[in-house]
Amino acid sequence: MSSIGRAGRPKASSRETLAEAACELFLERGYEGTSVADITQRAGVSRSSFFNYFTSKSDVLWSGVDERIGHAIESLDELGRRATGDAVRDILLLVVRDFAPDPLALALRNAAAMGLEDELVRDTGLRLARLSAAVSRAAHDSGVDVVRADILGAAHAAAVLSALRVWAEQGAGRGTPEAVLTDALGTIHELPWAE
Repeated sequence: MSSIGRAGRPKASSRETLAEAACELFLERGYEGTSVADITQRAGVSRSSFFNYFTSKSDVLWSGVDERIGHAIESLDELGRRATGDAVRDILLLVVRDFAPDPLALALRNAAAMGLEDELVRDTGLRLARLSAAVSRAAHDSGVDVVRADILGAAHAAAVLSALRVWAEQGAGRGTPEAVLTDALGTIHELPWAE
């Protein structure tokens, strides 16, 4: 079986090609002015190829981070009673470790030019809620009371998403998202994992 897709592009690069095309179009026409059809036409792939990788335009931006958050949630759920603040922070650092500039970083840096401010607020909120709930579950499973667990969940999730935003806005050449997150997690010291 050939590794070449319908439009002559290697299948392995279709996801990246679609993301690149989407980002170019978002910069040229704005997010609202860009359709899935525009993206597939620019990328030279079929509409069905788009939906093999993404469920919506916004998924183009978030797919890399969503995969990392999904792994983090699985790891957090596996901690159970063994969850500690250090274990949770180690898992969260994996979300941003070796994070290379990607469509989300480009979107965060160019949100106004792409017309993405409202979309990013909404989509960030969804990721914040998922990650917050997972950290909260880990804290609660380890014996932390519900209110403190919810606060810890929200603070840790906000640190991850804020670190990615700040890193992207500063420019990828100015340090790593891991360093930004490490600093952000350090500000949570007033919310101890356990009393």
